Amino acid sequence: MNSIGSKADTSSIEKWQQSKEWYRRYLWEEVIGKLPPPSEPIDVRTRLSYDDPHWRGYDVVIPVWPDVFASGVLLLPKDLKPGERRPVVVCQHGLEGTAESAVNTNPARRRPWVSELADRGFVVYAPQNPYIGHESFRVLMRKGNPLKLSLFSFILGQHQRTLDWLSQQPFVDPSRIGFYGISYGGKTAVRVPTLLDKYALSICSADFNEWAWKTVSIDKPFTYPFTIEYDMYEFDFRSTFNYGELAELMAPRPFMVERGDKDTVSIDEWVAYEYAKVRRFYTNLGIPERTEIEFFNGPHTIHGVGTYHFLHRFLNWPEP
Repeated sequence: MNSIGSKADTSSIEKWQQSKEWYRRYLWEEVIGKLPPPSEPIDVRTRLSYDDPHWRGYDVVIPVWPDVFASGVLLLPKDLKPGERRPVVVCQHGLEGTAESAVNTNPARRRPWVSELADRGFVVYAPQNPYIGHESFRVLMRKGNPLKLSLFSFILGQHQRTLDWLSQQPFVDPSRIGFYGISYGGKTAVRVPTLLDKYALSICSADFNEWAWKTVSIDKPFTYPFTIEYDMYEFDFRSTFNYGELAELMAPRPFMVERGDKDTVSIDEWVAYEYAKVRRFYTNLGIPERTEIEFFNGPHTIHGVGTYHFLHRFLNWPEP
């Protein structure tokens, strides 16, 4: 598609919200692959696993479909008052990551963003996504493809049920649930919140790209023809949705990109080129202040400067 096409009416936010539903339905049903809604009762199991000076952490298991569940780690600030409802940041790990590794980040290697956000007073949830186990999740993807499904077909169901559960909690403001994903979690940031309206905003870190070039170019060493990640070849993305179009479907909800100059997943020129479409789209809708990109001098990591300001601003929570 390369740009939102003729079925879209972008003359106002209201008309865009109506006309974009055709594109969201097509993305979910014809490109990603849509499963039936989660069917299991929200019979959630939790256990206390962390006790930090500022927050407590709980392991969580959430039924989704028969034999399919979602899981993660929930961090609750200790200064929560009875009856208080706070914003939530859903922090999504990258390839081969775990919810536990996102919480227990080694500060010498990577910024401890999940615990930092809990220190700032947010309720934080770190979900476990299924892109772990080396070849095993790629086999799952290949089994789903002949059934018109992809890995994100299952991830979407897990996040649907996770959002249902979070929205029911007495300490959560369901209108202020944001998403912040790094690397493969950044892929999630432009695919899942785009389709699930319960996410109030989305931040894509260390992943935003010109996706067609990234998947097929043979003149750059960081493109997918030179890696083992054959799961990156998703059905029909080239002729339908690039990262710019995926991000545009977030509008009018806030959307941000975080990009390290030394991050070898891409080059600044590719990222800036693709993001320019997003910036232009939000500007044409009259809401340029709801999208941002931050370039920083660093590698494939969370920077946590402009993105933290973005979260505080749009989730309406005071900065410390």
